Amino acid sequence: MPVLKPCLAGLPSAAGGVLFAAVALLFLARAVAAGGFDMADFPVRTVEESTFRFDPTSGQVLHADGRREPYFLVVDGLVEAPQRIAYAELRAMPQRRLVADFHCVEGWSINDVPWSGVSFADLFARARPTAAAKFAVFHALGHTRSRPGGLDHYVESFPLSELLDPRLSYLLALDLEGRPLPQAQGAPARVVCPFDLAYKSIKFVYRIELAARPAPGWWTRANPIYPTVAPVQPGRLRQPDPRRGGK
Repeated sequence: MPVLKPCLAGLPSAAGGVLFAAVALLFLARAVAAGGFDMADFPVRTVEESTFRFDPTSGQVLHADGRREPYFLVVDGLVEAPQRIAYAELRAMPQRRLVADFHCVEGWSINDVPWSGVSFADLFARARPTAAAKFAVFHALGHTRSRPGGLDHYVESFPLSELLDPRLSYLLALDLEGRPLPQAQGAPARVVCPFDLAYKSIKFVYRIELAARPAPGWWTRANPIYPTVAPVQPGRLRQPDPRRGGK
């Protein structure tokens, strides 16, 4: 299987790497000059086919074939009370604001990205994970252009204990810059994980499956050089990763 870059898709590896390295440097130069976050400086990477879009006004997923269906966030698996939460219900839950840096495995970072959304503590309080639940496996809407090991949609997993650790600031984001997530940035919901590399920041989330074991993410299955556990290198962080003892 060819080596894939977890923030790239659709370009030959050599040409794509050179092009995106140059583009990333331009984005970073603009961000530094501007002195703060600017949506125009946030590169977009996706591996999904463009077969749907999300309408935050109606809370519906609009498919390319003309079908429309309401969006629900499903929380199931090893839980006492499986959940099927409509988009309006998610927005009615307490909304948490988070300003966090975003770190791509390619080496570029975007500082001070302003997100807001729902905490995993609030979500899982509704579903009540069982004692056997140790991990949360996230599933994305849509289909990916390639299917490593037969997996046709984006998947990522995290330890449940980390998602619930307030020091790590994990968030199920619904908004970016005070507005509903743009389609390119993962509408209707995406995981924000400030201390993990961005390929863990799964977009288009529609299901959270509580499980006893982790599931290898889509990128890890596509190429094992991308590990399931992907903390940002300490030298790239402006704040220390609490999992490293503050180092």
